[in-house]
Amino acid sequence: MGGVRSHRVLVVDDEANIRDIVRRYLVAEGFEVDEAADGEQALARCAAAAPDLVVLDVLMPGLDGIEVLRRLRATSDVYVILLTAKAEEVDKLVGLSVGADDYLTKPFSPRELVARVRAVLRRSRGAPAAPAGREVLSFPGLAIDLARREVRRAGVPVELTALEFDLLVMLAEAPGRVWTRRQIIERVWGWDHVGDDRVVDVHVGNLRRALGDDAARPTLVGTVRGVGYKFVPAPA
Repeated sequence: MGGVRSHRVLVVDDEANIRDIVRRYLVAEGFEVDEAADGEQALARCAAAAPDLVVLDVLMPGLDGIEVLRRLRATSDVYVILLTAKAEEVDKLVGLSVGADDYLTKPFSPRELVARVRAVLRRSRGAPAAPAGREVLSFPGLAIDLARREVRRAGVPVELTALEFDLLVMLAEAPGRVWTRRQIIERVWGWDHVGDDRVVDVHVGNLRRALGDDAARPTLVGTVRGVGYKFVPAPA
């Protein structure tokens, strides 16, 4: 088997046939698979079994996928891939802004979903290695503790998701350098990420809000129009 057996995937969809197809493809690749038919079941299974990744349908009766994702993100950094029957960009962006790692629009190829699952699971939720003697990145009004994965803004702790922290560290390690969206994707999401590059814009927006950085007059994360982003301040 080519899959990693220790990886458990929770498949959440109100359509039994979709759950069955996804389960069979994932099991064939060596993944352990659990299922949930609605949002309440999904939250209960996540609490009980702590999956490594959740494949989550957006359009479910009762507790929909976006609300399930909101509740998961309050307590967990579990990887989440959204499934949606809608093609409108707003649905994808709302899901990504809440904290999804990737998305697929129905109808989808089960083989592509397996590839996305593999790509997402290859990302690291762990702390980046701190350069020798640089366990804390210090800037005026901002301190990033690499070892503890903690951020303080003017001395006040800032709550960031694991992905937002990794994004901030990547930018802050090279102040002034301009990164394209594709370069950011390769460094933070992984070179084999196959989703939309605009996921970067969503997470940069989330990061700015968490840091209290004004997108119109940024003092931390600047936009380079037509190119990408850069970290503005010089080291303290």
